[in-house]
Amino acid sequence: MKKLVAVLFLGTVLVGCSDQKTAYVDTTTLIQEYSEMQEVEARFTTRSDEMKRQFDSVAQGFQQEVQAYQQEMNNMSQAQREETESRLMQTQQRLQQQQQQMGGTLRQESDQVIDSVVTKVKDFVREYGKENNYTYIFGSNESANIMYAEEGLDITDEVLEELNASYGGN
Repeated sequence: MKKLVAVLFLGTVLVGCSDQKTAYVDTTTLIQEYSEMQEVEARFTTRSDEMKRQFDSVAQGFQQEVQAYQQEMNNMSQAQREETESRLMQTQQRLQQQQQQMGGTLRQESDQVIDSVVTKVKDFVREYGKENNYTYIFGSNESANIMYAEEGLDITDEVLEELNASYGGN
């Protein structure tokens, strides 16, 4: 009797599992081709280029000061050379700190915005799964955590299409 109950229970579980609707999305494609992510990347590329131009302009001014010093150093007294070299080294250190600070700020802002976009995508996929009666939607990426899937289980394009349609854009 116990064996019969166990067999019936196991059969019920296996039959119940066959009703589960599963699929997967290529998370890398989903994130990279999401319109909002593309806009974010373009915005930060533009901002990074602007910051680089500003910094290069300041650095060019510093280079001109160094060249002027190199041309005049033989006409300076030892004290003047030491004072000028000290000032130039301080300026160089300030420029390096400024460059690191600008890069760090940009990276931090970029990371926050990208994390926000990734969270939006995850939330969207969760809602998509609920609305379309999926039991599971797996994520796949370059690490190949899905080594094989039956044809038709990749819903990346459908999810991406709806995700982009839901994004109003700027």
